Amino acid sequence: MGYQSEHAGKVIPADAAAALVRPGDWVDYGFGVGQPDLFDQALAARKDELRDVKIRAALTLRPRAVLETDPHGEHFLWFNWHFSGLDRKWHDAGRSNYIPMNFGEAPDYYRRFIDRVDVACLKTCPMDAHGYFNFGGAVTYLKALTERASTLIVETCPDMPYVFGSEEGVHISEVDHIIEGAGPIPELGNPAPSDVDRKVAAFIAPEVEDGACLQIGIGGMPNAVCTLLCESSVTDLGIHSEMLVDGMIDLWDAGKITGARKTLNRHQMIFTFAAGSRRQYDFINRNPRAHSYPVDYTNLPHNIMQNDRVVSINNTTQIDLQGQAASESSGHRHISGTGGQLQFVRGAYASRGGKSFMCLASTFDKDGERRSRIVSTLTPGNIVTTPRTDVMYVVTEYGLVNLKGKSVAERTRALISIAHPAFRDELERAARGQNLLPKGFV
Repeated sequence: MGYQSEHAGKVIPADAAAALVRPGDWVDYGFGVGQPDLFDQALAARKDELRDVKIRAALTLRPRAVLETDPHGEHFLWFNWHFSGLDRKWHDAGRSNYIPMNFGEAPDYYRRFIDRVDVACLKTCPMDAHGYFNFGGAVTYLKALTERASTLIVETCPDMPYVFGSEEGVHISEVDHIIEGAGPIPELGNPAPSDVDRKVAAFIAPEVEDGACLQIGIGGMPNAVCTLLCESSVTDLGIHSEMLVDGMIDLWDAGKITGARKTLNRHQMIFTFAAGSRRQYDFINRNPRAHSYPVDYTNLPHNIMQNDRVVSINNTTQIDLQGQAASESSGHRHISGTGGQLQFVRGAYASRGGKSFMCLASTFDKDGERRSRIVSTLTPGNIVTTPRTDVMYVVTEYGLVNLKGKSVAERTRALISIAHPAFRDELERAARGQNLLPKGFV
């Protein structure tokens, strides 16, 4: 029977687990599909007994009862490492506060700088035969979090995929209490690529060489690249990514991914978290070719660069004429987070033959008005995610330019060339006025 007796002695109902939280506590919900549900509901039911309970989480994929039942923040305060659409909504309502970080540093934050995790509740796979609760699609920083927790609760879920890798679970000897939960885990939709997405992807796909190692971010544009690569002649692709996306499963099914030319983790698809369809979760479940590692392994530039021909593909929301990419805010409104963008940009550049791509539509609509995403000056309050010194390729539906080695004037000219034609004259005038294009520079 192994660990069954110890397991039975630690099982408690969700309301008993929630009763362990006291006013003023720091509570951690973990990441993405690893956030608890039964515990969340039970904790929300106690709101009238609690004040100043501070909850840390990241990439929330399902509504949280502690926020839905406490709209004015009288009982619970929500702190977040990286926003999903739900987290953004709560931030707009004044209910969520962002914690800045490079995602790959998160385990170190818990081990060195987070003073208190009074209670942590994480959704995991049920205990395996060796006494481990596997983190499934949310490996990220969870092992470091468990080391810091004064009280550690796991909420098991049979629907959670079981992943192989490193620091991918916690042993029952380290767990204080177990809530026996159910499923399903949340899925993340894949919007169909737009015409703009497909045009951007068409510029990037030819740049991907045989044996390239891919990091692909979330969104329609990166997934459109996967679609074109499936239809191309490229071979022997590898995966070393922060996020596993459904487009990578398409590439696997198309026979494009072998990992045979990787230097680090040869033949393995490496990722730190999964968020996508049920098909993706089924793919990674006990798959010896799909390994999940902690984020300080996947996102460390020194590790990324060990593979040759790393291709990093990410979105940005605004870029100025000097090449500063603002990817996480819209003025003072926070949208997402730094995540792993900067670390993968740097890791890809340091890789032999590596390339990083910053993708964006040339325009967006706001209040019925079309506006340019390429600007002479960033929107006041916008956060620079990737500095101008790090940005390599920038791609819109109007073209692809490489900023590496270019002067400010050359960068300005290159970025104006891929802006929407309706804004190019305006950008030219602004650039002249700001002396970004000096006199005599054509």
